Amino acid sequence: MTTRELKAQLRTERLAARDAIAPGARISKSLAMADHAGEAVAFEAGTIISGFLPIRSEADLRPLMARFATRGARLCVPAILDRQTIVFRELAEGVPLIATGFGTVGPGAEAAILDPEIMLVPLSAFDSRGHRIGYGAGHYDRAISRLREKGMHPKLIGIAFDCQEVAHVPDEPHDISLDAILTESGLRFFASWIG
Repeated sequence: MTTRELKAQLRTERLAARDAIAPGARISKSLAMADHAGEAVAFEAGTIISGFLPIRSEADLRPLMARFATRGARLCVPAILDRQTIVFRELAEGVPLIATGFGTVGPGAEAAILDPEIMLVPLSAFDSRGHRIGYGAGHYDRAISRLREKGMHPKLIGIAFDCQEVAHVPDEPHDISLDAILTESGLRFFASWIG
């Protein structure tokens, strides 16, 4: 089995496990995430943090993002421009949400495009080393690479449920590892900046 095939298999298995979480349990787990990370992630007021609004069976980050906003973060969420590109549009209170691609919603094109300093990254599977498997389209990998080309080094916090952990993600040289992972069990650090 090739690395690509193994990643696809792990993606399918872990997303099926996530899909099997009952909706009520998903809400409880999402609230636990907000409790674990709401105060634990270190940042200054004005820091730009990208989150995402949930699709399918993803964790609901709105409670966590609300806590970050209370602490002074500027929030943004991804918008898919085309098959290759996502940008992060500012999420401000009262701004109407529209369809922004891949089943997501977010602010429209009139919203400011921001470069996140901390990114809450969706994923399908992760391991204890901080390696992740995304959804297969590569949007986040390319977005992170573009930020790095600008001289930025966004801090990456993977967002998943415990059931999405695997023993080993087959990583390749181009893969970007996480600084931390947030699940319903807590915030695990792979880098020292975060706490």
